Amino acid sequence: MTAVMAMCTAMRAATAMTTDADLVEPLTPEHLQRLATWFGAGFPIGAFSYSHGLEAAFEAGLVTDRDGLIEWIEGLLLFGSARNDAIVFCAAYRRFPDLAEVSSLAAALSPSMELRAETLNQGEAFLRAVRQGWPAFLDAGASLGDERTRRETPGWPFRGPTALPVAAGACCAAAAIPLHASLLAYLHAFAANIVSAALRSMPVGQSEGLAVQAALENCVSLTARDALSASLDDIGSATPMLDWLSATHETQYSRLFRS
Repeated sequence: MTAVMAMCTAMRAATAMTTDADLVEPLTPEHLQRLATWFGAGFPIGAFSYSHGLEAAFEAGLVTDRDGLIEWIEGLLLFGSARNDAIVFCAAYRRFPDLAEVSSLAAALSPSMELRAETLNQGEAFLRAVRQGWPAFLDAGASLGDERTRRETPGWPFRGPTALPVAAGACCAAAAIPLHASLLAYLHAFAANIVSAALRSMPVGQSEGLAVQAALENCVSLTARDALSASLDDIGSATPMLDWLSATHETQYSRLFRS
């Protein structure tokens, strides 16, 4: 067991008694299907083209095998960008449609140009895809839409570029999908996309990729549970290697991914 995994287990035990109404909200069949679609690998937001710094970590020899990949993603979930995303997601969900503060904050959190482009491009793509697939649902409240709607609708909740956790949290709130299940789906998709990037850039096969996903389940659950009781004041990270590597990747000579 890695040091991060051990810490994850200890933190999970310490928070086992946490209670929150969000944890017991029922999911309807429609909710479950929508989460599977919105956070599935086939949802057209371009997630496949980003590695969230992993490609640079592999190039630098810092993440080279299955155990290293598990520890890398666990660090992001417990102490880094995924933890912050989870807090932002909850804030966007609970504050919808009053999103000015959380949207502005989320757009400013990224430590590098590439990570900023990653979250903003995917956020805008998420809103476009949801509008295209569920136009009646979105148009009914004039709450989400395209750039023209953004300009012409007085009550439009997004001002300026929209980060992915804000877009996703707002859509789940607008669809009345329970928060806890929505957040779990978001974090699972975050981890799964990095595993997918590893399969294409590292000597990690599909069987090992599945083992990584299985090993991350507890930390995904813990990150979601902790974020439910956190506030925007709790945002912060302790993953300076991601910050450095994402900036390094911007000038990496040969690469497969946009981040």
